[in-house]
Amino acid sequence: MELREFAEQILFATNLEEKLRAPEVITDEHPGTALATPAAPGRPDHLIFKPHATGKSEFPGLHRLEDQTERGKLLHFFGNHELLATELMALVLLKFPEAPAAFRKGVLQTLKDEQEHTRLYLERMKACGVQLGDFPVSGYFWRCVAPMEHPIDYVAGLCLTFEQANLDFAGHYGRNFATVGDADSAKLLEKIYRDEIGHVAYGLKWFRRWKNPDESDWDAFCRTLKFPLSPQRAKGFTVNVAGRKAAGLDENFISQLNVYSQSKGRTPSVFVFNPFAEGRIAEGKTFNPTKYQAQLARDLENLPQFLCRQDDLVLVQRKPSVEFLSGIKQAGFPLPEFVALENTRSLESRKLGSLRPWAWGPDSLELLKPVFASVTGEKRDAEKRFNNGIAQLYSKAWSAEFLRKIISGSNRGDKAQTSNRQPATGNRQFRQSLLTPAAANNWLCSENEIGVAAVSLDEALAVIRQIRSRGHHPIVVKEAFGVAGSNALRLFEPEILPPQKRWLENAFARRRELVIEPWLERLTDFSVQLEMTADGLKLCGFTGLLNDARGQFIANFAEAHHHKRIPAKVIARFTGPGNISGWLLEFYNGVFMALESELRRVDFTGPIGIDAFVYRDTAGAAKLKPVVEINPRHTMGRVLVELMRQTCQNSSGSFRLVNAAQLRAEGFASFPVYARALAEKFPLQLAGEPVPRIRHGALCLNDPATAQVCLGVFQASCGPAPAEGCPTFL
Repeated sequence: MELREFAEQILFATNLEEKLRAPEVITDEHPGTALATPAAPGRPDHLIFKPHATGKSEFPGLHRLEDQTERGKLLHFFGNHELLATELMALVLLKFPEAPAAFRKGVLQTLKDEQEHTRLYLERMKACGVQLGDFPVSGYFWRCVAPMEHPIDYVAGLCLTFEQANLDFAGHYGRNFATVGDADSAKLLEKIYRDEIGHVAYGLKWFRRWKNPDESDWDAFCRTLKFPLSPQRAKGFTVNVAGRKAAGLDENFISQLNVYSQSKGRTPSVFVFNPFAEGRIAEGKTFNPTKYQAQLARDLENLPQFLCRQDDLVLVQRKPSVEFLSGIKQAGFPLPEFVALENTRSLESRKLGSLRPWAWGPDSLELLKPVFASVTGEKRDAEKRFNNGIAQLYSKAWSAEFLRKIISGSNRGDKAQTSNRQPATGNRQFRQSLLTPAAANNWLCSENEIGVAAVSLDEALAVIRQIRSRGHHPIVVKEAFGVAGSNALRLFEPEILPPQKRWLENAFARRRELVIEPWLERLTDFSVQLEMTADGLKLCGFTGLLNDARGQFIANFAEAHHHKRIPAKVIARFTGPGNISGWLLEFYNGVFMALESELRRVDFTGPIGIDAFVYRDTAGAAKLKPVVEINPRHTMGRVLVELMRQTCQNSSGSFRLVNAAQLRAEGFASFPVYARALAEKFPLQLAGEPVPRIRHGALCLNDPATAQVCLGVFQASCGPAPAEGCPTFL
């Protein structure tokens, strides 16, 4: 029989027996003309593909494999895949009659293997009481590979994608069949695994012959695949390195594949690190970060990966290295897909679920504008995610006025607005009051200790005099919009010095609003991490906070049960009878309800953080300033809350930013040297099944090899946090 006739028989036959029949002798003397791709292969009625976009068929869970019918259903999936591969190989023979004879001969041999695999699956299904066609069959393989325009599309799409993935799936499911006592199915999958090594090797040989010789195998593979295929489809749950090496794939290809991520169906969210939203709001397009700030942003641009779910997207200037991502994956964190900012327009053809910048502002609108039309999951237009009302949430003056309303209401014993939902803390019924006036006086700052806004030098000087007349001599002046503790002036001298007065004059000349407040003796800083959703404000967790003298972030820490409890170090600052923790949680529920109302008013959804601290008043008593700043964006505290999801139960953890000065102070010459010492002193220990989580150890959150000014470090330990909050660093 001629090879063309044989291929036509397989492709167009409408009964299974013909598709799986092969003559002893096949010649290829008359390959004929190229065939146009049919919409689908010929099949009996019970094996016709289910309609596209009708939802995925239910894939049997491994926990159900002890049930014989469930094993048969799983084998049914595999059997259809083998039949599809057989049909696609027949199609490639008919579409490319002028392909090299050696290539066509190899396709024929692989096709015969696929026929045999299909027959073996049919036998095993029958033993389980299942026949091919008992369940709906998918045409996904066909839709992905059949449009091929050159034989390299075939070897990339079938051999190096679906068959390569089987190097993982065959072993994984074979072991699970063996576990439930189905030795015959396990043996079949072992045979298929061995055959797939040869099939991948065959595809790789021809792929290398046809690809650009100046490209690496990996780069050529990524470029050749056409959507919806991606390298994500070329691997299973874990990457079988030995099988790939046996097939001839090089170490770079295997390493790149191991850390590659792209959604296989779920519409991904898009994340981007834009930490200068407040600067852009204050100064518009004239805002320019300092050299240090710009480099800091470059060093930490991958941080949103720890806010993501698997398959989400992170936009970056430079993709993290394979070595760095391999370490993150080994620690158990899912890897997102990284897309270079210069290639953002490549996402225009993809469906996207939502946009999640670090902060909504003018800069994020510009960065994400190319993909607005691709967003399907937002309940309103993406370009309307930022407005003037949201811009005001960034203002320290707005936070001060919000706190003034809260404190005023607490001192009067006002009722808080009630809601039909449970309070954000979720651990007690809200009693419809913030605190009694007596309790408020005991625990809370007074209205005199809240910042006052000024828009002129005369106003500022008057506020300063008023604050000092009440006994608060040290004063801090902040620009209403500032970046990470910058744009602030400390007035500790008896009189305002000429340079300080010039600072004030320059700020007002630039039409800045200033917030003036007493400098308080801080005892403990902490933050509250929240998420505003369509259903209301949700509590994500409480984190302790360590800032430097300028108020800039150094580190934060999370205790066990941080998702519902205020840090013990905060509670310990207060003395007196009663359930202090309960009172403070109740008070914050009132704060959350008031804040939720404000967020709804400006149509804000997304992450939000509240910075707060405990301080010592002039009488020596501990008082709470419950709102220092409200940050309508992701924060380092939110990053820590998300990092803690990957730790064992009852763990404590911390997140620290190590800068170059700290590096030198601790005796290290470079970030890579520091990272190696950290790994030696605090090696990662994972525990738990089926998903191992971090029990002890430290992990660098950005690549030490490329860090210039800053290295983020996460450290976790099982059990209570040390007395000072943060676990011990080097």
